[in-house]
Amino acid sequence: MSTHPKRFEILLVPAHVEDRGDASVEDSAVRSAVVEATGRTGETGYPIYEGHGLTADIDPGTRTVEALLVDGRELDYGLTALIRGPETGPGRR
Repeated sequence: MSTHPKRFEILLVPAHVEDRGDASVEDSAVRSAVVEATGRTGETGYPIYEGHGLTADIDPGTRTVEALLVDGRELDYGLTALIRGPETGPGRR
């Protein structure tokens, strides 16, 4: 049995922001939340992480958000989910 990270930070960033200039990813985020493993598996087959109004199915091997609900709703068009985990920097959804 493989061990999955217990938490990730998810950053919601406007998709149209291509050149952040001197701004960091954190500065460009319209929302961020630390999500923790629930021990359950989502419909995608990946572990579910929850926290601060976000529920995400995350592939821990690739650090990819496979499904995401924000306050119980799908991610708004125009936003991109970036994740930051214990072993990597931001990764694009």
